[in-house]
Amino acid sequence: MPLVREMELKSNKQELENSFQEACSDKDFVSLVKSLELDKLSAMKITSRLQNVLEEKKNCYHCKGTFMCKNSYNGHVVVPAKKENRIYFTYMPCKYEQQILEKNRQKERKVRMKNIDTKDKNQLHVIKWLDIFYENYDLTKTMKGLYLHGNFGSGKTFLLSALLNELEITKNVSIEIVYFPEALRSIKEDFETFGYKMQRFMTVDILLLDDIGAEKVTEWGRDEVLGTILQTRMEKNKTTFFTSNYTMKELETNLSLANNNVDKVKARRIIERVKYLTVDMELISEDRREQKDDESKN
Repeated sequence: MPLVREMELKSNKQELENSFQEACSDKDFVSLVKSLELDKLSAMKITSRLQNVLEEKKNCYHCKGTFMCKNSYNGHVVVPAKKENRIYFTYMPCKYEQQILEKNRQKERKVRMKNIDTKDKNQLHVIKWLDIFYENYDLTKTMKGLYLHGNFGSGKTFLLSALLNELEITKNVSIEIVYFPEALRSIKEDFETFGYKMQRFMTVDILLLDDIGAEKVTEWGRDEVLGTILQTRMEKNKTTFFTSNYTMKELETNLSLANNNVDKVKARRIIERVKYLTVDMELISEDRREQKDDESKN
């Protein structure tokens, strides 16, 4: 190894060491490292990201609404998770954002295609696809849905809900719009309804799995719930839609709990089912979510 390169590596390592030692003066940082069961070298490599986790958590503690959010993504907080020996960082909605999401979901249950705003040019390619799908929808034919991914608040759920509600009202199609993280939680907490809910998810004419990838990934949720739903819908040629903040490749990584071949195969199997059922489309647009009126007055 050239001497200059060797000196650069030593210098970089020393900088990481110094940053880590300085961060360790914060007891919250030390506690976070300990909770993630990180050794010193691993923690050194992601010191700045761990400090960002603590900073965003502190921002949330003093926050009174999304209107005063100081985090990287409005209404969200970065959360670390350990899978095998790897650390992943994801963004989770805060309590205020969850309230907004629930309010929007209530609205989305009533939205129709006539409510879609066609002024946003970023959405036109999706709107055009939805119009064609609506005009050509035939329950007797096999029709692919959309895997619609993109940034927070870009209108993914709104657009797909408008289509599904329109089909239900005008063409008597049975639909189910499922906020997937909440569905997993409710199924886990109430196993008495597990069979009924699964049967509904597997057989309804059109299913929308909203915000897939935002759930806490477990083998049970991935393989027994999601995998079973998708496999059955494939076999029955049932149209299925998804919204996600992840691309399919990112979702595959997220679904891979462990860094081993068996787990990667299981995650890949889920993605192959998603690909079979859908057309992949991206929607990048400005955040269209409405904030509560009373928040803006605080």
